[in-house]
Amino acid sequence: MKYLLFCAALVLMIVSGCGEKAKAKDGEETSVSPEYAQVQTENNLQVKFPVYDYEGLEPLLHKKDDKTYIINFWATWCKPCIEELPYFEKVYAEQKDNNVEVVLVSLDMPSMWKSRLEPFVEKKAIKSKVIILDDPKQNEWIPKIDKDWGGGIPATLIYNKNKRRFYGKGFTYDELNEELNKFMN
Repeated sequence: MKYLLFCAALVLMIVSGCGEKAKAKDGEETSVSPEYAQVQTENNLQVKFPVYDYEGLEPLLHKKDDKTYIINFWATWCKPCIEELPYFEKVYAEQKDNNVEVVLVSLDMPSMWKSRLEPFVEKKAIKSKVIILDDPKQNEWIPKIDKDWGGGIPATLIYNKNKRRFYGKGFTYDELNEELNKFMN
């Protein structure tokens, strides 16, 4: 039942947000950090990326250190998400030494983790941190990320200890840099 609800919510995300034009690409394998709770999937897949429910993801959305975080919500089935990923990768490569961390939060379904997500990340040589959000209670966690977010992807949260902004749209490279610069000054 949970899986059916999760699939239905993902279809709603596709219909509501994934149709707009956007540009992006790339991400990287990461290890599980002890400050996050890892979720066991129903079929206990061994995947290369940490898998979180919202409770496990939430601490990553509220860090108070000296970094600026770019948290991008995406999926391999979302064309605008895939189009914009190269921009996130380029920004990460250019800014990682300036305390900028890019985290790509995959909303792919569990059945896609091994067959699509892992090969995609490997083929594109993604260097940003990639994690998986596996929580079928979208009606609960989406408004916690941003009260005005309808759940469409691509969507991005940029924040640091002084400033926070959510973007329910895709980015070009210049737009992403322009927004990031507002956090760096």
